[in-house]
Amino acid sequence: MIKHAAISDEQVRALIKKGMITLGGNKKLKIYGRLNCKSGKRMNRVNRVFFADEKEALENGFRPCANCQRNLYKEWIYSVEENR
Repeated sequence: MIKHAAISDEQVRALIKKGMITLGGNKKLKIYGRLNCKSGKRMNRVNRVFFADEKEALENGFRPCANCQRNLYKEWIYSVEENR
């Protein structure tokens, strides 16, 4: 997990170009999604984190975004409800 506040925008673009960043997340809400998600673009820089892949996001306790990751979110919510 990479905190956006810890690196410059140029570094973020370079890591995206290299494929080292594929997803973004909100560290307060513990939600991850695609980099082009409208919800993610509105988030405050200090709350934004980046992940290499879905596995890394899930390992850090994040859930899929209901906006840009709708199918993954439905699977996630189903599994949460199933475990109650």
